[in-house]
Parts: sequence; C-alpha cells; structure tokens
Amino acid sequence: MKNILLVDDDLVLQSLLKSHLEAEHFIVTLASDGQEALEKLQHINPDLIILDINMPKLNGIEMLKLRNDKTPVMVISSLDTERERVSVFELGADDFLSKPFSQRELIVRIRAIQRRIELVRNESEINDDLATDVLFDDSSYSVSISSKEVSFTQTEFKLFKYLFERKGRVIAKQELQLRVLQKELGQFDRNLDMHISNTRRKLAAIQLPKSLINTVRGKGYSFA
Repeated sequence: MKNILLVDDDLVLQSLLKSHLEAEHFIVTLASDGQEALEKLQHINPDLIILDINMPKLNGIEMLKLRNDKTPVMVISSLDTERERVSVFELGADDFLSKPFSQRELIVRIRAIQRRIELVRNESEINDDLATDVLFDDSSYSVSISSKEVSFTQTEFKLFKYLFERKGRVIAKQELQLRVLQKELGQFDRNLDMHISNTRRKLAAIQLPKSLINTVRGKGYSFA
C-alpha cells in the first residue's frame, strides 16, 4: 500500500497529513471535495482513500454512493455519531477515525487495513493455486502447494487428501474417523481433532492459512 488519495476541504489539515504520510513513504494525491476525488479516480488507482464527510460540492457520504471503484476507504470526520458511522460502513467504508486524531493512530490504522488487504489477497492467490497447483506424494506423505512443500504423517496426509478431494463439502467427523482413521468415533475421542490441529499447524509453518481446513461447528470439517 503506497498510494493514498486524501480527500478533505481543510487545507491546513491536508498539508499536515500529506507531510506526515510522505514521511512514512506514502505517495499522496489531494482532493478538496468528493467531486474532485471522483474526477481524480478516473486517472489514478490509489491503494487507499482517506475521506472526510463534511465537504462542499459533494460530501463524503455522496461520494461513497457514487463511486464505482473498490478501493479501501478510511473515513475521517468530526461528525462522530452512530448515524454517520453506520452510514459509511453500509456504503463500504473500511474504517472510521474521529477527528481530532493523532498522526500515530492514523498510521497504525492504515497499517491495519494494509494487513487485512494483504491477507485477503494472499488467501485468494492460494485458493486460485489450489485449483491447479496441488501435488500429492503418496510415498513421502508430502503435499506441494504453490511451490511450498509440507510433510505430514501418514494420517495427516490421508486427512488432508480426503478433505481436498471433497472440496466444497462438509465432511462429518464420523465419516473422517471411519474412512481415514478406520475406527468408530467415540464420545470422548479427541484423536481426530488432534490430527486436524497438527495438520493446520504444519500449514501455518510454511505461511499457508490454517483456514484451508475449516471447522463447521456441530457438523465436521471442510476444505477451503
């Protein structure tokens, strides 16, 4: 996240925020109202929009209604009421920061949005790779995903493969217990849960999301 579109009619605040953001190595484009921001969005593709609400010509609420991009938005406003907060979040804003705020808090919140975006992007890329780029080695009980290799025990390997081959389905614990562990599921048997936990831990160790294997409460497990 490098490029920020800052939309605020307070020119003094604009200048202060621009200087602070540039000191943090962001590239900042300025707009003084929603109309100017929409015009600039036709020519630039920012990573984040920082948007005031109360502005002339076209305010922040109206701009959120009219825009057709999917750029993350952080709203900054002195109009800190439940009505304003609910309105901007319903219109797709990602965060709301009440004026006045510290420059440090602004940067921390920008970094938090950046982490969320990167997490979603990484999981999306992994899910794309899962459709075409997964290799199973039945002899070594290892799996290659997106050029990353993870080594499992025999049971973990069988669990992962069984769930992968049934993507999109919720597999009951009883079925996994019978098909993979080859025994009935006892009332207090936590053996299956232990193997699932170990499998997730090994995925996380090579920067793959644990959420590849989802827990469906009261039903079982599914593969992302």
